[in-house]
Amino acid sequence: MKLTALVENTSNCELKGVHGLSLYVETAGHRLLFDLGPDRTLLENAAKRGIDLEQVDTVVLSHGHSDHGGALAAFLEVNRTARVYVQRRAFERHFSKSLGFVKFPIGLDRRLMDHPQVLLLDGDYRIDGELLLFTVADTAKFHSPANDTLYDETGPDRFAHEQNLLLFGERNVLLMGCGHCGVVNILERARPYRPAICVGGYHLSVPVTKRSVPEEILGGIAGELRRYDVEFYTCHCTGEETYRYLSARLPNMHYLSCGKSIQA
Repeated sequence: MKLTALVENTSNCELKGVHGLSLYVETAGHRLLFDLGPDRTLLENAAKRGIDLEQVDTVVLSHGHSDHGGALAAFLEVNRTARVYVQRRAFERHFSKSLGFVKFPIGLDRRLMDHPQVLLLDGDYRIDGELLLFTVADTAKFHSPANDTLYDETGPDRFAHEQNLLLFGERNVLLMGCGHCGVVNILERARPYRPAICVGGYHLSVPVTKRSVPEEILGGIAGELRRYDVEFYTCHCTGEETYRYLSARLPNMHYLSCGKSIQA
């Protein structure tokens, strides 16, 4: 398996960095995109790396926020065959509340939920022997205050629209988007599958201020992650301050910026 970050907040190479996430994965049986980023940056960065998006056969959208699925329409313009796996509730309306008052829409384009390439899911789903999607219902451990500005149509978002991906191979790999349900809770749900690598954001940085969540939460998370024999690659919404804290305590914690690749 080879994984490349095609969209991520930061870039130290020729690719454009933008707030969002898209991971391109080549496996024995698939050419896959996990999330698509917010805009046409995905298409531009893929072209720079010589990645033909027409050859992608599978897309997974981790949840219903535009920084992860805003490029869906643009992708569907260039790829007419890939199946797009997304939780049905991801197409509900989602909002970010700024300064406690104004709600800004941050959802997906709802016109695309009936697109013939889009497969709407209701919970866990086995795509094939190589790919398994799963959701997390128990989100009790280490709630991130960075989630508290996010809402759906009924009130504070509980992230029932979020899903994660397990890739099975010589070393199993876990992909998460923002990890709104909590990296600790997600890892506990994935534990029976023994992932050796975990890639994704943890949503531990407040988007507006870019400040990390309180240290007592970070310390608890670091203690839990230390129990796993896993290589962690974090990115996007974890935040640079949070990454510095975690990587100082976890030698197996790395940052995956735009353009970087992982071999597994």
